[in-house]
Amino acid sequence: MSWFAPPADVESRVFARLPDTFRKPRPTEWGAANKPGAAIDSFLEGPCLAPDGTLYVTDIPYGRIFAVDGAGRWSLVHEYDGWPNGMKVRTDGSLLVADYRRGLLRIDPESGTIHPVCTTVNSESFKGLNDLALLADGSVLFTDQGQTGLHDPSGRLYRLWPDERLDRLIGNAASPNGVAVNLEGTHAFLALTRAGQIWRVPLAPAALAAKTQLFAQLPGGLSGPDGLVVDPLGRLIVCDPGHGAAWVLSRLGEPLFRIRSCAGRTLTNAVLRPDGRTLLMTDSESGQILEAVLPG
Repeated sequence: MSWFAPPADVESRVFARLPDTFRKPRPTEWGAANKPGAAIDSFLEGPCLAPDGTLYVTDIPYGRIFAVDGAGRWSLVHEYDGWPNGMKVRTDGSLLVADYRRGLLRIDPESGTIHPVCTTVNSESFKGLNDLALLADGSVLFTDQGQTGLHDPSGRLYRLWPDERLDRLIGNAASPNGVAVNLEGTHAFLALTRAGQIWRVPLAPAALAAKTQLFAQLPGGLSGPDGLVVDPLGRLIVCDPGHGAAWVLSRLGEPLFRIRSCAGRTLTNAVLRPDGRTLLMTDSESGQILEAVLPG
């Protein structure tokens, strides 16, 4: 049973494909834990756009960061010993990366220089960072997912302030993954992959997360919600690698549209072009970037 009418379908197309020269499938430590038995050639996530239109994406198992230009041409920006996942472009042009192995990092795309930003909490290692969001006040939200799930709902949502104060807003999440902030900057949306949920978390200057609530419950399946994006109309785009789609939810959490993948099933993350309507999505397992135009 559903409380809402079926969402309207929106088609997608392939914008760019990771060239074969960068594809060398082989067993990896990341693959053994997350894709057992598969010799994968890449797993793309973390799409983000620079002011000049360059699209940056991460390749988790091989510690690579790629740049894709407007014509769909790929270049390797940097390769290092890490598992880069979520990523955002900072105002100074550097890349802020949520690295599963190494914590929160800042990487200079020109030189490849890596600067640790936050690598431990109270001297303890993180479970494994996943995604991040930049706030207008200069603070950073990031998720600490690790291998948590319904069996172990101990995933975390942190907020790092410009003065290096670190707040733990959530500590009981089953696989916290994507995170995004509403247009007003008053609430964060948090994707819980293994619970199939989106939480709405109030943001306050103090390290308090009162009245956190369930914003949306996705249908069960092979996976759950991953990357999140808020569009200029305040709608929430939810990438769902379990169903090969991205859902567009209204400000009230109502499903409006279903963006269907024209390629693989694993739509993990997305970013909006400056027009506010054109969505670029990573289809992680096939190593492709898909494009779709959102209805107004």
